[in-house]
Amino acid sequence: MEPLEQNQIAALVQEAQGGSREAFGELARQFENTVFAIGLRRLRNRSEAAELTQDVFIQAMRKLPQLREPERFAGWLRRITVRMAINRAVRRPPEIAQDPDFLGGINGAATTPLENVLSNENATQVWSGLNELRELDRTTLLAFYFEGQSLIEMSDRFSSPVGTIKRRLHTARNRLKEVLQSHMQPI
Repeated sequence: MEPLEQNQIAALVQEAQGGSREAFGELARQFENTVFAIGLRRLRNRSEAAELTQDVFIQAMRKLPQLREPERFAGWLRRITVRMAINRAVRRPPEIAQDPDFLGGINGAATTPLENVLSNENATQVWSGLNELRELDRTTLLAFYFEGQSLIEMSDRFSSPVGTIKRRLHTARNRLKEVLQSHMQPI
């Protein structure tokens, strides 16, 4: 596939903004390798980079009407990719390298009945604390931690800038912490 020139890309963006799926498909084909490369560099995992690539184009298709300068499509798409890669990297659990012999000896996670009771009790306390929060705090925490929404997705959902969403998350976490601490009884 031959790379398109800047004015051809801008024309495709305008067509896609007008509702042309074919134009957006051509943009996706042109930039798929770039998005994948950025994702791979950030995530260091081919399958996650492939998933990210799909997610980026879905997000780009949703947000395309907001792009005011079609000639800036490439940079705009790169910024979306970097932000979504960072969100994905922050959410995934840390990778821990282990000796293969060590992993072969594990039969499964053995928990004691006491550990099960404590785990259930902690979950109940967290849900109880969430229910005591104001609606905005509760929905913000649920969207981020339980529904797995990115800051960008939450920005769309709550019609607020990402900075406001970050502040709400910080505030809601602190309020939940205060609620949970108020329920703790000294031993």
